[in-house]
Amino acid sequence: MNIKIRKWQESDIENLVRYANNKRISDNLADAFPFPYTKDFGLEFIKKVSNEEPTKIFAMTSENRAIGSIGIFPDQDIYRKNGAIAYWIAEPYWGKGIATCAIEQILKYEFDELGLTRICAKPFGSNESSHRVLEKADFELEAAIPNAVFKIKNTWTKEYIESLTSENRKLIWKTLD
Repeated sequence: MNIKIRKWQESDIENLVRYANNKRISDNLADAFPFPYTKDFGLEFIKKVSNEEPTKIFAMTSENRAIGSIGIFPDQDIYRKNGAIAYWIAEPYWGKGIATCAIEQILKYEFDELGLTRICAKPFGSNESSHRVLEKADFELEAAIPNAVFKIKNTWTKEYIESLTSENRKLIWKTLD
């Protein structure tokens, strides 16, 4: 599969709504990600993120068709060299290595273009697949915090905190050359 990340476009709306309107996806994201996921919400989202400079939230695509989303959220003030990463992928594409591929692309952007030096991700403990994706992308587990997230079926779950630094990434990229 030819996986790329690019700016969201209004022409992505049908795929965005089709794939984002999935309880199994929204259960693993912050409450700001709605369920049901409506066309109006999707259009507002695309309008907002497609005008950001620099771009922070990208469409994850296969053959130029949106199949998910991935974003970087830079911190501020004394944490300005840090950022968080978040992503989701359409359920028909789970388990195919697509998220790992998209993470590799956004890491290069984050470290090279935005000048960040540490990236973290915070998958829910109930989302073991996301935890494994991050391990494949060379993120290191920093903590597993019990009862940190109140979400699925109004229950508590742990939160992983996983990170990758630009220095560690350079060492890994160097060994791959």
